Amino acid sequence: MNKIISVFLILISLLFLSCSSDKQNWTHFRGSKMDGHATVKTAPLHWSDTENVVWKVPVNGLGYSSPVVYDNQIWITSATEDGTEFYTYCFDFETGKLLYEKILFKSDEPQHIHSTNSYATPTPCIEDGFVYVHYGTFGTACINTNNFKVVWKREDMPCKHMQGPASSVIIHKDKLIVHLEGTEDPYVVALDKKTGKTIWKSVRPAEIYDPLEPVFRTSFQTPIVIEVDGRELLISNSSFMCFAHDVNTGEVIWTIEYGFDSTVSQPLFYDGLVYVNSGWIFEDNKPYFTRLYAVDPTGKGDVTKTHIKWMNEDEMPQIPTPLIVDGRMYMVHDRGMVTCLDPKTGTPIWKEKLKGNFNASPIYAAGNIYFINVKGECTIIKPGNSFQKVAENDIKGTVKSTPVFVGDKMILRSDKFLYLIR
Repeated sequence: MNKIISVFLILISLLFLSCSSDKQNWTHFRGSKMDGHATVKTAPLHWSDTENVVWKVPVNGLGYSSPVVYDNQIWITSATEDGTEFYTYCFDFETGKLLYEKILFKSDEPQHIHSTNSYATPTPCIEDGFVYVHYGTFGTACINTNNFKVVWKREDMPCKHMQGPASSVIIHKDKLIVHLEGTEDPYVVALDKKTGKTIWKSVRPAEIYDPLEPVFRTSFQTPIVIEVDGRELLISNSSFMCFAHDVNTGEVIWTIEYGFDSTVSQPLFYDGLVYVNSGWIFEDNKPYFTRLYAVDPTGKGDVTKTHIKWMNEDEMPQIPTPLIVDGRMYMVHDRGMVTCLDPKTGTPIWKEKLKGNFNASPIYAAGNIYFINVKGECTIIKPGNSFQKVAENDIKGTVKSTPVFVGDKMILRSDKFLYLIR
């Protein structure tokens, strides 16, 4: 009987620790599952620069990367505005105390970036014991989160970003997936996350990309990994084409072709379909609109004519990633139009215009969807077949980082501060 009780107590403890760990972790861009869903039961509804702020701490430099969280640590990246120094910071979740600050990389001749970008826009990723930070061509590193020692660094992965780095890194089993898609020979690599050594590298096909204008080769998207028919596919919506790689070997399994300029929005996978964003489609040499495609991911080769289930180009976002909740897709256009549509057919259900411009992706937390514009104004809505506003809030400053929800709190980053909001 004592043995049974002991085993029962151990199982209960493990369950408690597991729930606690899940509750306090936010390991990638758009959450631990990269689907924009926060696994929280309650979330803040009302705040300002002073109201319901647990702590507010300054962050040196400029960065639009989102925070990542593991246990009681919050990690973010930043850089000087001129791109000569690249920082990594770790803060205590409960108090906001700075636990770690380090200049990981330096650049004597930083590349030009777009005026709306920063030199620290890629979001890190984190797991038990290790955080992985990435600044595009300027460097990638792994840091031990227990002793803050740098495990490995890579500064030999070149990329002519043209408009600055933005693609975030992701962990998949033993690999760290890194996209470096610039104006010359765009490519994706899988690194051994323990050593930083290259496992495989896939360069975009020269016969397709070399004839394109250099700007049309660049991409700023963050990939996802899905499983289809027993095979793990890396869905990488590059500029001009989307590639599905075998994530273990780098082999290209299928592609679709959709257009020209830089892709930013992350792919989605829901109910057997992949949703990918085309980036800007140009007319008369001006960025005109963006397309969203629903793709059956079971094909092989060029499946542009056979596996696209629908396409929508009406107010589709270029930068913010859409969100799927309870069989409905919600998205905000860069200029503020919110669309709810049926992800099976692409048919709009409702539209509503919000004020301001948007870079941050919407997040679903505790039954509501959070839309935060560049000026720090947040509109919270209830998902459903009509527009239902729950609350509006704002903070001072520029907000391009996607918010993070852990426990019953929200971590929000502006251009100058990091907030913990209750």
